Amino acid sequence: MNLRRLLLISVPYAWLLLLFLVPFGIVLKISLSDQALAIPPYTPTFDLAAGWQGFVDFLSKLDFENYSWLTQDDLYWKAYLSSLQIAALSTVLTLLVGYPIAYGMANAPTEWRPTLMMLVILPFWTSFLIRVYAWIGILGQNGYLNQLLLWTGVIDEPLVMLNTPFAVYIGIVYTYLPFMVLPIYATLEKLDHDLLEAAEDLGCSRFQAFWLVTVPLSKPGIIAGSFLVFIPAVGEFVIPSLLGGSRTLMIGKVLWDEFFSNRDWPTASAVAVLLLLILIVPIVLFQRHQQKMQELDA
Repeated sequence: MNLRRLLLISVPYAWLLLLFLVPFGIVLKISLSDQALAIPPYTPTFDLAAGWQGFVDFLSKLDFENYSWLTQDDLYWKAYLSSLQIAALSTVLTLLVGYPIAYGMANAPTEWRPTLMMLVILPFWTSFLIRVYAWIGILGQNGYLNQLLLWTGVIDEPLVMLNTPFAVYIGIVYTYLPFMVLPIYATLEKLDHDLLEAAEDLGCSRFQAFWLVTVPLSKPGIIAGSFLVFIPAVGEFVIPSLLGGSRTLMIGKVLWDEFFSNRDWPTASAVAVLLLLILIVPIVLFQRHQQKMQELDA
């Protein structure tokens, strides 16, 4: 029994080791290297072939020059703050749009739920790039949205929507909406409706029952969906590049420029490591807080 349990646990740990810890170790190693005009464009400060002596030499000349450089150039911290702001607001907007959709799906007749779920997942059947490019045709000055607004008389001249933060928010909300809807729907579908009836019998209106019963019980789905939207949105590159233009500053674009334009792999790796720490540390602290709250409730 212990062997079977060990084998079962080893699968996710092996997955974590191969697809997260090993790549993270490589990026961390590059971030502690020196830039060089070579292929690859850096000089490693730690050589595994040198063995223990190589590790000792690495510790003796270890420096965090690439990380200190991030504090000297305001481009990086501005990109971090801008990315966190855009990701946070996009997560809130996605929640505001996604929760009613998930709520409607959970309360729809049982025979309609598979169809509604398929409609939510349907955009994934199309290439991500094609879906983002489609918004260029919608939001452009000669795009379908401007043509519709001009035809209905809402505006007198085309609006500038493309290459603005508005377009970035639209692209992120549209792209990551299923990641918000599905966890909330999975939580609401399991909701015991007898609790709502009991709340209404005790004098609550339908809105009060929704706010005091449904929303708190759907909290796990809201948290899961928010994480699934916020984390990838922070490092998003394609959407701000295609829809936001040069005026939208996000850390994903800075990483791309450092890697491929400036070919400064050590600095780019330091930016990536710091971004990962910014995301992981609050999540770990939040999970520990949630675990302590559950232990206290138990």
